[in-house]
Amino acid sequence: MKTLQEIIDKGKRIVFFGGAGVSTESGIPDFRSVDGLYNQKYAYPPETILSDTFFYTHTEEFFAFYRDKMLFPDAEPNAAHKKLYELEQAGKLRGIVTQNIDGLHRKAGNKLVYELHGTVFQNTCLECGKKYGLDFILNTTGVPRCACGGVVKPDVVLYGESLDQPTILGACREISRADVLIVAGTSLTVQPAASFLDYFSGRDLVVINRDATSADSRATLVLHERVGEVLGKIEVR
Repeated sequence: MKTLQEIIDKGKRIVFFGGAGVSTESGIPDFRSVDGLYNQKYAYPPETILSDTFFYTHTEEFFAFYRDKMLFPDAEPNAAHKKLYELEQAGKLRGIVTQNIDGLHRKAGNKLVYELHGTVFQNTCLECGKKYGLDFILNTTGVPRCACGGVVKPDVVLYGESLDQPTILGACREISRADVLIVAGTSLTVQPAASFLDYFSGRDLVVINRDATSADSRATLVLHERVGEVLGKIEVR
């Protein structure tokens, strides 16, 4: 913790790159751990259900799974989200690059957020383009439909879909300019997001994750602990 505090104290352009492990302390399950979503049993594998092909061919089954397993409207930011907001307010944090779709970084107050895989809080009619919030999805059953009759699709990136290009460019730009990159709560197995670390050429790479990652060997500091517990102890000064 002393080393991490020194790294953050020296950092002037800190960027945070996070995954599902950042939100587990808010009660949102991760995907690939022993108890994670991808190790539970369904009629179809979650990777299949969360694909663009499945969305268009089994739309009602997609939404049944999506409402049941992907939406956590009552989740609140944990110590990690709150500390990142403090760091942004202090002018030290220059961006958050997140693989999460839960919107907790924005809920905590952060503005400099690149949501690589989109967000559950935005939904779009596939016919007319009208936008809807999360409440619309929560308060409908079956396939949610717009007033025009079109299917309302969540603005999340499904398997088989491309990431948003402006979001990619912004995230890679911030990582390339960072002097400190904190990678937390991610197994670094999802591409192309994991490859974004290759843009970092700054002074200190910090990895905070419960399990080992492919970035551990090149990191300045590795902490195999829970993200909120670690960041919650940091002093912003």
